[in-house]
Order: sequence, then structure tokens, then C-alpha cells
Amino acid sequence: MKDLPKPIGDYFAADRFKDAEVVSQCFTEDSIVVDEGHTYKGRAAIKRWKEESSTKYQYTSTPFAIAEDGDKIVVTSHLVGTFPGSPVDLRYIFALQGDKVAGLEITV
Repeated sequence: MKDLPKPIGDYFAADRFKDAEVVSQCFTEDSIVVDEGHTYKGRAAIKRWKEESSTKYQYTSTPFAIAEDGDKIVVTSHLVGTFPGSPVDLRYIFALQGDKVAGLEITV
């Protein structure tokens, strides 16, 4: 999607290349990610989360909708891959701080 805010576009671009280091750099130092019932705090934990999920599953993520929900930005993305329940549309709920992601929650 062309109209994603830069930090969110950067996140999806880094995820597309499965580069956990670059994904982690999209976040503030003290960011929090919530995914599959787990919470990851800080860039180091976010990097490990992305390394594990990128190694465990092969997938493609295609954002197709964006909406604002208060101070959050919700991006809906179509995921297809080698994970249980594929394909699925997931909601990525982003909180931004400047040019970085301050928080991300991924839900169905």
C-alpha cells in the first residue's frame, strides 16, 4: 500500500525481506509487540521474535486496508504461508512515536 505512514511501510518492507535486524530498527528502544498471546519488550526481544517467526513459518503479508482508531493506526494484511490457519487476514494495530513504531499488536 502506498499510503502507509513511513514507519509502518518500513516495517512491512523489512518483514517482506525477513530481516529481523531491520525490523527491530523500525521500533523505539522500549517498544512493545504483542503477537500470538506473547509480549515482547524492547528491540532485542522484538528482533528475537521476528527471527523465530521468520524461521518457523514461510509467509507473505500483503497490507490492503488502513484505518485510524483513536491514536492508533490499524492495518489489515492478508497472510498466506506455512502456518496453521493460512490464509488469514490479520489486524496490525500500530502506535507511532515520531518516525518509529512504539507499539504493535497483531490480532485476527
